[in-house]
Order: sequence, then structure tokens, then C-alpha cells
Amino acid sequence: MEGVTIAVNGASLSPLTLFLQADIVVKAVMIGLVLASVWTWSVILGHGFRIRRIARNNEAFERDFWKAEDIDRVYDGPGRADLPSAKVFSAGVAEWRRSTGGKRVDREGTRARLSTAMSAAVAAEMDRLSDRLNILATIGSVGPFVGLFGTVWGIMRAFTDIAASQNTSLGVVAPGIAEALFATALGLFAAIPAVIAYNRLTHRLNLMEARLNRFADGFHSTLSRALESEA
Repeated sequence: MEGVTIAVNGASLSPLTLFLQADIVVKAVMIGLVLASVWTWSVILGHGFRIRRIARNNEAFERDFWKAEDIDRVYDGPGRADLPSAKVFSAGVAEWRRSTGGKRVDREGTRARLSTAMSAAVAAEMDRLSDRLNILATIGSVGPFVGLFGTVWGIMRAFTDIAASQNTSLGVVAPGIAEALFATALGLFAAIPAVIAYNRLTHRLNLMEARLNRFADGFHSTLSRALESEA
């Protein structure tokens, strides 16, 4: 009989049973946290693979660019690719053509406009790549508090049941407390991966931004030398 009692008590603490026995408010909190966890992992996997692929393609583009001898050919070919490095390169070439297309060329003004155009392209690309990271930041910061709300509500319900039954035995208290703590566990389950992934992906984006700025500086130097060689 003791083995049967232990098995029943263990089953009553399973996640599904805890959910089914929970109050409607705690159930809503649990469902929201599970959906937030699913959303978190979809962003982590999708955005993580995307950033890795873009970083790899950026490196390939920059490597081929510095080997190229004809900038116009790169601009008409690989420069049209949907890559951050290609966008920075295209912004520089477009500004170069506008600034040097007239009869009189303002060298200092051209240098300043080239720097501004490529810096703006870098900022725009980083904004585009980091667009969905706010989801991870939000879930990572709010998830534990949502779980805590479910815990507080569940404990309040447990104390209400204790008062109604006028029985303070562990058998009466444990189910309600377990349901309440399960909400906190779900909050942490959603928040911890979100925080880790946010920090990791932000680090990758910072590295990519530094690389794009170095590429922009190098290309700016190339165009600046070409500007000085013009009559």
C-alpha cells in the first residue's frame, strides 16, 4: 500500500496534473509562459542561424572585394547582394558617384559625405538585424515576474483552501503550493534561455558592427586616395 501511495503522490506532482489542478488565473499564466518559451526558442534558433549565415557571407564578400580590381564591376554584381557589407559598399559608391559627377569636386566635402553615407548604412543594417532581439529582452526581464504573479496567486488560493477546510496538514497545503511554484519554474524556464541568447546574439551583432565599421573605414580610405589622385 505504501508503494501505491507514493506512486499516486508522484503522479499528482506531474506538470500536466499541476496544470489541470491549477486555478484559471494560474492556468492563464502557465499558458502564457509556455507560449513565451516557444516564441523565445523560435527567435533563438531562427535569428541565431540567420546571423551566423550573414556573418559568413559578409566575410566572403569582403574577402572577394579586397581582391577585386574593378569597383564598378563589383557594384554591378556582388554589390547588389542583400548583405550588410554590400549595402555599406553600395552606399559608398552611390555617394562617390553623386559627389564626383560634377565639374568641380569638393574633396573635403566628399570625404565627409562618404563617411556619413557609409556610417548611416552600417547603422541601418544593424537596426535591421537587431529588430527581433527586443523580444528576448522583454521575455527575459518580464518572464520571472509573470511566473511570480502566478505563484502569489496560487499561494493565496492555497491559503483560502486551508481556511475553508480548516485543515493545515501537508496533504492539503502541498498541491496548492506545488501549483504555485510550478508557475515560477515556468517563468524561469522562459526567461533564462532568453537572457542567455540575448547576451550572446548581442555580442555577435557587436562583432559584426565592428567588422562593418572597419570595412567602411577601409573603403573610405580607398576612395579618399582615389579622390586625391584625381586632377
